[in-house]
Amino acid sequence: MKKTFLLISAFLFSLFLIGLSEADVTVITVEGIVNPVMSEFISKSIDSAEKEKADALVIELDTPGGLDTSMRSIVKKIISSEVPVVVYVSPSGARAASAGVFITIAAHVAAMAPGTNIGAAHPVGVGGKMDKTMADKAVNDAAAYIKSLAEKRQRNAEWAEQAVRESVSITEQEALKLNVIDIVSPDIVSLMETLDGREVDTSLGKQTMNTKGVSLVRRETDFRHEILDLISNPNVAYLLMLLGFYGIFFELTNPGAIFPGVLGTLSLILALYSFQTLPVNYAGLLLIVLAIVLFILEIKVTSFGMLTIGGLFSMTIGSIMLFDSPLPFFRLSLKVILPAVGLTTLFFSLTVFLVVKAFRRKPVTGTEGLVGLKGKAKTDIHEEGQVFVHGEIWQAWSDEPLKAGEKVTVEKVENLKLKVHR
Repeated sequence: MKKTFLLISAFLFSLFLIGLSEADVTVITVEGIVNPVMSEFISKSIDSAEKEKADALVIELDTPGGLDTSMRSIVKKIISSEVPVVVYVSPSGARAASAGVFITIAAHVAAMAPGTNIGAAHPVGVGGKMDKTMADKAVNDAAAYIKSLAEKRQRNAEWAEQAVRESVSITEQEALKLNVIDIVSPDIVSLMETLDGREVDTSLGKQTMNTKGVSLVRRETDFRHEILDLISNPNVAYLLMLLGFYGIFFELTNPGAIFPGVLGTLSLILALYSFQTLPVNYAGLLLIVLAIVLFILEIKVTSFGMLTIGGLFSMTIGSIMLFDSPLPFFRLSLKVILPAVGLTTLFFSLTVFLVVKAFRRKPVTGTEGLVGLKGKAKTDIHEEGQVFVHGEIWQAWSDEPLKAGEKVTVEKVENLKLKVHR
């Protein structure tokens, strides 16, 4: 019995040791614009790291900046995290600019790879220029916020304020020297070795990091996040909006087609989701809608192309105005605008051409379809007679005498009788 107890104890102790040796660190990579999609991914990753009791969460960061609301959401999640969060600006050539500075400063450990930079955190109104009062408010608010973050993490609060007020930017070595970050590391393996034994202050209190020899577990973005991130691109959102207009137009002009209407509705819903994350200028949006209306009116009204020209001008100006922001990653590319406007104009011009052609086409059915057809007089015709037209015998009359067998042409149809001439 005693021997069995000792064996069980040894087995349980070995499992305990194995558990200690299998400690892991979760690693995620986030790059691009700081937006609601990035915020959601980081938040869920922190939740998963807490649930799995990971030793730490490493965020490999490369961002030009983004939305203030999304950045603050990320920062709050990092501060309240139960596991140490390490922001690692990498790989070489990456940057933590604008909103990325706040996220890096807020981390329990801030690290950078060689050949990276951090800074330029001056707030910019993504919806266009702010007046002086609003700009001063935004700058003061951002400066106070980043100072409080830097002081909480015992980092250089003076430089952090300069990054906001003066848009200063520095290299990784300068950041290390100025106590803006904690570590410069060439790769994540070296970073783990350097972090081992470091004490950090999480929401649960002081924790000592045990990262030597840990396994790195990479958490990738799922399909949903990739799709949402894709449609948050202003160029994609713009194309989705146009596709939505096309689909609904097709459905209205061809009731019962179903597929164009479904596709158009889905595209518009996705475009509206994207617009929530982008600085939409509603004047530009209204100009695009006006352009679509003008193109449709061209089909109904004879304007000799003036409505099409107006629609072309309205759509071009509206597309340029649609996302009004000084930040380049929130603006539409001319390489997208020009082909889109050209294709839209071509599409509606072709539609107008086909409609006009259909109106001018000679009827081929009914009594109107008989006008202009050639036939042969079956009997002598003056006031009354018969003709053979379109494989049928018709009662006919003529203003001139016609003899049986003569070729005739139908001039008009009245009460199922044909008026013909030689």
